[in-house]
Amino acid sequence: MATKDALDPHQIWQMTLNWLSLHWLQIVIALGAGILIYIALAALRQFGKRLRGKPGDSLGLAVVAGRTFARTTHFFMVMVAARLVAGYAHPPAALLKTIIFLFTIAAVFQVAIWLREIILGLIERRTVEDGHGETLANAMSLIRVLVTVALFAIAIVVLLDNLGVNVTGLVAGLGIGGIAIGLAAQGIFSDLFAALSIIFDKPFRRGEMITYDQTTARVERIGLKSTRLRAASGEKKVISNAQLLQKEITSLQTLTQRRVTYAIGIIYQTPEDKADAIPDMLKQIVEAEGLIFVNAGIVQFGASSLDYQLNFDVPDPDHHDYFIMRHRIGIAIWKRFNAEGIEFAYPTQTSFTAAPDGKTIMPYPEHPVAEHG
Repeated sequence: MATKDALDPHQIWQMTLNWLSLHWLQIVIALGAGILIYIALAALRQFGKRLRGKPGDSLGLAVVAGRTFARTTHFFMVMVAARLVAGYAHPPAALLKTIIFLFTIAAVFQVAIWLREIILGLIERRTVEDGHGETLANAMSLIRVLVTVALFAIAIVVLLDNLGVNVTGLVAGLGIGGIAIGLAAQGIFSDLFAALSIIFDKPFRRGEMITYDQTTARVERIGLKSTRLRAASGEKKVISNAQLLQKEITSLQTLTQRRVTYAIGIIYQTPEDKADAIPDMLKQIVEAEGLIFVNAGIVQFGASSLDYQLNFDVPDPDHHDYFIMRHRIGIAIWKRFNAEGIEFAYPTQTSFTAAPDGKTIMPYPEHPVAEHG
């Protein structure tokens, strides 16, 4: 049995004819205005296509804005025009309600599309210009999926809520599903977000020399799950992004100079004047190689040596040059000390013989008995 408010097709048709006959002038004006609004939105969309440029162009804010406007759908433009002029034409309540319903759908999903383009564009702009193009290209497909799913899930919830649907259960279900997926793929997402953290926070970049734990290596590639490095000794190192970020990382790339510390031990029998002149000798050796002398001097009295410490800086932070200069300074010190008659110490022990009463005695007779023929 039909409800009291239900209208049969004949009644709907009759109402439509009455509306057209009574408001034909307003309908024509509204239709013209709607066409003009659509043309204006289409021109804005076309302008966005020109702004977005060509593949390979510099990714500025104008390009991001162009990409966003270029993604405006025809359905949205039609519904915007219809919604803006619908009130002027005095349409039947059913038609106006339908226009509002379709406009709500178009607006919600169009905003989701725009936000998607803005977020992805800003991510690319932030990373490609900083030299992470390869890493971003590998991660972009997954980032695009995550951003799209998140935005359109929110759009669906907002749309249903505007249509009067109770979305409490849906939101709770999405939350539980998200938690389950997150726990199942915890390791993958941990490394992925660590990769994104490396891209955005930039603790290091590809090509930089870094040190972590006891390893010094050059970064060769930053992937979605792991970072590949080439150790100074030649080995290839692979470490997960999450594990790498948990370590204390020292970047050697921004160094203007590198500090070298030498420990030098000489024998206690070294003459006092030569022992006193050693810091000046070391300064001359360092400056003769074009390096930066910092300081030198005695640091302790060792068990079998008089211990000095030399500190100097190598202006070129490159690991190879650093190693070579350390070698050259070492050879120069060795040659200079040999020329000056300064002996390097090595572990020695002196034994003393004592009598039962504790007095030191010579291990041999003080006055050897002369041999008789």
